[in-house]
Amino acid sequence: MKLDKSQELLKRDQAVISPSYPRAAPFVMDHGSGAEVWDVDGNRFIDFVAGIAVCTTGHSHPKVVAAIQDQAERFIHISSDYYHPLWVELSERLAKIAPFSEPAKVFLGNSGTEAVEAGIKLARHHTGRPLFIGFQGGFHGRTLGSLAFTSSKSVQRSGFGPPSIGVTHVPYPNEYRQVLQLTSDDYGETVVNYIEDQILKTVVPPEDCAGILVEPIQGEGGYVVPPPGFFPALRALCDRHGILLIVDEVQSGIGRTGKWWAIEHWDVEPDIVCFAKGIASGVPMGGIVARESVMDWPEGAHSNTYGGNPLACSAALATLSLVEEELMVNAQSMGEYAMDALEEMQSRHPSIGQVRGKGLMIGVEFVDGDGAKRPAHEFRERVIEEAYTRGLLLLGCGESTVRLAPALSIEESLLDEGLRIIEESISTASA
Repeated sequence: MKLDKSQELLKRDQAVISPSYPRAAPFVMDHGSGAEVWDVDGNRFIDFVAGIAVCTTGHSHPKVVAAIQDQAERFIHISSDYYHPLWVELSERLAKIAPFSEPAKVFLGNSGTEAVEAGIKLARHHTGRPLFIGFQGGFHGRTLGSLAFTSSKSVQRSGFGPPSIGVTHVPYPNEYRQVLQLTSDDYGETVVNYIEDQILKTVVPPEDCAGILVEPIQGEGGYVVPPPGFFPALRALCDRHGILLIVDEVQSGIGRTGKWWAIEHWDVEPDIVCFAKGIASGVPMGGIVARESVMDWPEGAHSNTYGGNPLACSAALATLSLVEEELMVNAQSMGEYAMDALEEMQSRHPSIGQVRGKGLMIGVEFVDGDGAKRPAHEFRERVIEEAYTRGLLLLGCGESTVRLAPALSIEESLLDEGLRIIEESISTASA
């Protein structure tokens, strides 16, 4: 693998770019197409990362590129003090696919952390309550409001002082790694019982709790899928106490799990949905869609300069059309195909503790392999490094999980090639 130009660019990067960015590999991208990318030295890679589940339609999908080019020739920006047609059209599309049985309204911003900030501000305004409940292992962003909820890694909070928002964290219902004594046959219901019987009685008065913020499938926490009883029980708890259910679909939304929103797998309606990442195929956009009855804040209560950016709206509209017409179905079929292949791989490799996911949001958790389920962090890192040398981009999440989040457009042949590289990398790392 040639890395001459890459090494030179890495030196330049270190000289001028903030050291706060975590880097996964010395990959310096030159161009991409679909689920394949090439670095500046001409090396080709299969991409199982998709910009952390951002490049929904693959790299530089022709229809997305054309939509951006067409809009760029018309106008690139007008502030949120005015109107433009694409902003309205996109909001209509998002309201139409919102997971509510009542009308919805939309607020648009630029990123996932902004989406979460908008969600928690709206919850406070609507309820008049100051406190929240979040989940251990959750990742919701790095600005100070969303950081109060983020608890996937201590480095993300270290050195930034006390949280600016009152958030109490409870265990996420990770059935593979249970930390609570069962009070129900369903571990998800056990977690909700803990919130009801312990947290609301001793730490967070229910009349002061504005909302519960939760990822339908935990992202940075390890691509953890909750048990089937969790969300129905959580919805019921929120209804009992007038608490808003806020779902962070930043990583799991826009067709990634085979449905528009991951929460739909449990037939539960939230009150506020936070979205970003995959909405615009790589053009920065984020926002919230909320029940109309909840989005009751007045003019001037919340806004931003770039909300409804026309380039982002054009990319998002093209993305939603592609997802609806073909890619959501592909995410379902390719996700099932990958899960089957990985579960078969698990039978040959005791280092694979669990394979979990929905659609093309799949986690492979590595363990020591002796039956004790001890997380194998260093082993996971070796697998990622070996995969990189073989031409596959992977990212970790949680303590010892590799995530598979390729473009929803990925073909079976590329998926097969990437899965073969993963197995080769596991074998080499095990030697």
